[in-house]
Parts: sequence; C-alpha cells; structure tokens
Amino acid sequence: MTPNVKGAVLMMGSMAAFTVNDALIKVAGADLPLFQMVAMRGLLATLLVFLMARHLGALHLNFPRHDKWLVAARCLAELSATFFFLTALLHMPLANVTAVLQALPLTVTLGAVLFFGEHIGWRRILAIGMGFAGMLLIVRPGPDGFSIYAIYALIAVASVTARDLITRRMSTHVPSLTVTLATSVSITVAAGIATAVTGWEPVAPGAGIMVASAAVFVLTGYLCSVMVMREGDVGFIAPFRYSSLIWALGLGWVIFGDWPDTITMLGAVLVVGAGLFTLFRERQSQPTE
Repeated sequence: MTPNVKGAVLMMGSMAAFTVNDALIKVAGADLPLFQMVAMRGLLATLLVFLMARHLGALHLNFPRHDKWLVAARCLAELSATFFFLTALLHMPLANVTAVLQALPLTVTLGAVLFFGEHIGWRRILAIGMGFAGMLLIVRPGPDGFSIYAIYALIAVASVTARDLITRRMSTHVPSLTVTLATSVSITVAAGIATAVTGWEPVAPGAGIMVASAAVFVLTGYLCSVMVMREGDVGFIAPFRYSSLIWALGLGWVIFGDWPDTITMLGAVLVVGAGLFTLFRERQSQPTE
C-alpha cells in the first residue's frame, strides 16, 4: 500500500475503534454507573498504554516546563470532554452524538482564528457557518428548549476543540504516548474519586467484558491515531475521519434500533460537507485567498 492508502486505512481503523468503544460503553451503561465504567476502562487502558510506551521508549518527561503545563491543560480538557460526551452518549442516539462531533474540524479552525490569529478566507467562514447550522439541526430544540444532553454534546465539542488547540501548541519534544498516558491516568484517577460519591455497583460478567473490550478498542483507536500522523499526506487522510459517522449509523441501527430522522440526517450532511470543504480549503488555500 502507498503511504496515503495506509494512512486512510489507519484513520478509518481509528474511527471504527472509537465508535465501537462508544457503543460498548453505551450498552454497559444500562447496568453500571458512568464513573465506574470510566474508572474500570481507564485502569486497563492505562496499563496497556504504560506497557506500550515503556516498550517503545516513549515514556519520559524530558521536555520544557511550558509543555508540561500544556499537557496538564490538555488533560483537563480531555477530562471535561469525557464526562460530557459519555453523559450525552448514554442518553442520546449514538449517531446523533457522533454527528455533533463531526463539527470538530470546523470548531478547531474557528478556534485557531480566534485564539492564534490564523487567517481564513470568506469561503471557509461560510463553510463554518453552514456546519454550525447543520449542528443546530442535529441538536434542535424541542417544545421545552434544548435537551440538557444535547447541550452536553455541544460542551463536549468545545472541550475537544480546546484539547486539540492545546495540542497544537505543544512542541515536538513531547512524546505522543506520554501525553496519552498522562491523559489516561488523569481520567482514571478523577473517575475513581467520583465513584466515592456515585457508588460502585456489582459487575456482571457481560458488563465486565464489554468495559474491558471498550478499553482495548479505545487504546486501538489512540494507537491508530498516533500512527496515522506518520503516514501519507494529512490533506488526503483527514477526510476519512468522517467514516465514524457511517459506523455510528450502522451500530446505532443494529444494536439500539435507532435511525436518525430526516432533519438530523440533513444536519449531519451539512456538518460533514462543511468539514470536508474546510479541509480541502486548508490544503489548497493561498495567502491571497
């Protein structure tokens, strides 16, 4: 396979792994409290990441103090994203939550403009506006206003955007697996502390297998996402991240019997279309845009 094809396969593998992890957590969430699931998954994922990082020699803190603060900030953003995303996931259809997350290329682009002073042209500004309009169609308010869980999904998008913008500011001296391990440890510890308040339920074998499987899939997703950055042209590979929506539609229909209505699907098309256009313009844009 060419580097571009390898990168595309790895990106699709990453999105599939993350989406399967989401489906497993959603199923297990019928029997287990959220923080207990996160703590259980985190223990196994942290162990696996530690062993992998140690084997690859990627476990060290020999990088500038500035980067250490960025790693800490990234962990906080990831912690917020985990809580709000999984809470929304347990109360919303899988495809709907996944579709909201497809706005990330748009929100990251907008964040780079607002916080880093990056320049974008009117075409990408228009695409961002269309993407946000599509997101509103997905989380549209009902008779009583926005669902609290739809708001949680939007907060998750904001948190992941902050995480990605923070990651952009890190230097190349910071090993990816060290960042992944720090994130996994922080989420696991925070979830473990939270279980002191929410309690710990007995774990049935089926639920335990699903949480353990989720840990393996989430680690696979992280591993593929790290490997994908070393293969091919990012401009070619990045659009394949939207394959997660296909997985979410299929798994949501097969496992939960959910299928988005026409308005939600229209919103998803707008979000994905705007994101693809934004990625294309980022690749093709010139200073005179």
